Amino acid sequence: MAKSLVIVESPAKAKTISKYLGKDYIVESSVGHIRDLPKKASPASKRASIPKDISLEEKQKLKAVNDRNRLIRRMGIDPDNGWTADWQIIPEKEKVIKSLRKAAKGVDHIYLATDLDREGEAIAWHLKEALGPEKYNYSRVRFNQITKSAIIDSFADPKEIDLDLVKAYRARRFLDKVIGFELSPLLWKKIARGLSAGRVQSVALRVLDERERLIQEFIPEEYWEVSMKLRSSDKNIIPFALNRKKSDPLLQKDEAKKIKSLIESTELKISEIVKKPVKIKPKAPFITSTLQQAASTKLSFNVKRTMRVAQKLYEGGHITYMRTDAPSLSKESIQDARNYISDKLGENYLTNAPRIYSSTENAQEAHEAIRPTNAFMHPDDLIGSSEEERRLYSLIWQQYISCQMPDAEYLSTSVKVAVGDYYFSAKGREVVFDGYTKVSKNNTDAEDDILPVMHEGEDLVLEELNLDQKFTKPPARFSEAALVKELEKKGIGRPSTYANIISTIQDRGYVEIQNRRFFVKKIGHIVTERLIESFDDIMNYDFTANLENNLDQVASGNLNWKNVLDDFYKAFQDDLASASIDDGGMRTNKPTATDIICPDCSKSKMVIRNSSNGVFLGCSGYDNEGDDKCKKTVNLISGDEAISVDDKEEAENLLIKKRCSKCETSMDNYLIDEHRKLHVCAKSPDCDGYEVEDGLFKIKGYDGPVLECHKCGSEMQLKTGRFGKYFGCLNDNCGTTRALQRNGEPKPLTMEPISMPDLACIKCEDHYLLRDSMKGLFLAASKYPKNRETRAPKVSEINHLTSEINEACRFLPEKDKHAYLMSAPEKDRDGNAYVIRYNKSEDVHYLASEKDGKKTKWTAIYNNGEWAQNLKS
Repeated sequence: MAKSLVIVESPAKAKTISKYLGKDYIVESSVGHIRDLPKKASPASKRASIPKDISLEEKQKLKAVNDRNRLIRRMGIDPDNGWTADWQIIPEKEKVIKSLRKAAKGVDHIYLATDLDREGEAIAWHLKEALGPEKYNYSRVRFNQITKSAIIDSFADPKEIDLDLVKAYRARRFLDKVIGFELSPLLWKKIARGLSAGRVQSVALRVLDERERLIQEFIPEEYWEVSMKLRSSDKNIIPFALNRKKSDPLLQKDEAKKIKSLIESTELKISEIVKKPVKIKPKAPFITSTLQQAASTKLSFNVKRTMRVAQKLYEGGHITYMRTDAPSLSKESIQDARNYISDKLGENYLTNAPRIYSSTENAQEAHEAIRPTNAFMHPDDLIGSSEEERRLYSLIWQQYISCQMPDAEYLSTSVKVAVGDYYFSAKGREVVFDGYTKVSKNNTDAEDDILPVMHEGEDLVLEELNLDQKFTKPPARFSEAALVKELEKKGIGRPSTYANIISTIQDRGYVEIQNRRFFVKKIGHIVTERLIESFDDIMNYDFTANLENNLDQVASGNLNWKNVLDDFYKAFQDDLASASIDDGGMRTNKPTATDIICPDCSKSKMVIRNSSNGVFLGCSGYDNEGDDKCKKTVNLISGDEAISVDDKEEAENLLIKKRCSKCETSMDNYLIDEHRKLHVCAKSPDCDGYEVEDGLFKIKGYDGPVLECHKCGSEMQLKTGRFGKYFGCLNDNCGTTRALQRNGEPKPLTMEPISMPDLACIKCEDHYLLRDSMKGLFLAASKYPKNRETRAPKVSEINHLTSEINEACRFLPEKDKHAYLMSAPEKDRDGNAYVIRYNKSEDVHYLASEKDGKKTKWTAIYNNGEWAQNLKS
């Protein structure tokens, strides 16, 4: 019997599936996408030339045609001719395709077992097209969990590739491509080089920018809070707070003092005690967005990390597919959860009937919710998985089990004390029945305060009285979790795209995350404002959501994909033409004039310029010709560290900031030098308000401003760049840099990277570098950030690099910092390879062996000049 070839996306998935299919199946991996649109223009068959003997008008028309053809070659898609596409094998995947073709020889069937979402369907289609659609018999198999039963069932009932889903993928890909390729050059021309725009990323940026604007325009108002601690007859101390409705005006200082006087002159008695039962339902099992939000809130995982760890759990067969917006559960999985509850927790924790969670009306990827593949696989039983995998699995498992448990029941108690016309309350809650919280504890379920037994009319004694000055808070900044929730609410993007959206707007330099909150950079403000003015459709929330819905209709086979593309493209081209004209088109990034004299030419005045790398001062003489031209620029160092840990600190920061005299918006401040601080309106360049403050200034948390270069001994000076503050060597022949940490200290020196050309990357066509960081040694692809592959090194991969490591450590205070690793054992006593790991708390490397990519119980540490191996019990 001839064998069959099974193709999946990842090597890890291939490894798991091959265990279940047996010897009649060859399982190979495509390692993600194998075809894409061209990264650069395809060469023209013949360079188009413009004849000299034609009129100027004809020349312009011919040039426009040539430019259009060149753009189409660069994009790889032709909107003018039925959206034909130039799909190409990704250069790094040539070897993968060659390997797959070799594996396909002699097989009678090819099963395409890529993921079950739109992206997985597209990979399956690309594989079929690349290997030859008529050359083999193809089947599409889909499963939402990598378990033996799911795999066997899917192969028993193979399907065809869903071409409607592929059309939806192509439509999305083409839309993103035309917007990126046709709109980005306009941003370069009108605003600054190196900028980009996208169909979804720009709308997501608008969400953040609108919040940033609200914060900048917010003026905190003073108000007062009154609270007291009273002693009951049983000597218990109970905190009481003044009752205030949201509709009540802010409590002012005079009224607070009046309340204080009333309290001090009133006999305090309990006027009312109210007790009422409260029930809280468990939440639905996770979908992609709610998992990302919960992991952010409870585990401090960013969205990208959550999806990476979830992918590992899925490929390991521990959870169902992690890209879904359907909270529904299969009958079998509901029964599995109920069996666990009955066996392990008891009948008291089992509901009379199963809880059913239905999908929302707009759920587009109608798969099952994210859940464990086996309810009885407790997080503690997840052997061989990393700590982050166990933590995320625990979150998923708890949500899954608890969703089939009874409500949590509480008795809520409210005790009121009347003081004239004012009321003070003390609130408490005691657990009557813990219900689902026995498994899953909510963040809001803090330790419940149980009030002591009290009676109406009981006398109370004043122990403590507090009047606290407060300020109203601006709207909260978005965290990653809050942004995902907002994007989902507005219908922007889909579960599989949230992580990519967040990464893209950071990579483009439009936003940064500080203290787990988004801050929009100046260039992000400018791009957003200009796009809203010139491309109101693309930047409109409803338009974006409706376009997403239309693309989902394409996936369902209800709309023609080319009609959707044509309708969008026509409107887009009209907007693009209007925005591109010099007079009346998209507004430019106009510099803001100042009275600061240029320190170089002493003739012209400096202007405030905004670039993709930040805000800086540039001489206005740059536009002059000949000897009068001056290219002087001055780096501006932000006078603020990003301080928003919470809304209270944000409000305090707004109180400190100066307000623009022209529009009352808060002003950003920058250090020009040690004696001058520049305050610039946050709405610059649309508002030209600025102010120069004289005084003595220094960088927050740094007493420098200079440092000695560790390589050449020259002076290093604090500078600012796209990625923040850093030290740069003043020796032009050196150019060494060191980062500045948030605590104001220079980043500790680490070993220089060591090239390892003979050690090929596993996931991409590249080789590794051995790198050092504050988290220890690691291997990284040499073409980072194009190739983002990293992993921990094996002892056997680096123990021959003694001379290279000594050379790379020559500038470190401890030149033999890593020498002890050269004598480390390559394998444990069972013959498994040792991998070098890092213990951050003790600042030392240790060894942990692995077998088939999973940790064993063998470790080794270096102590008293020798390595000691240890087997955990």
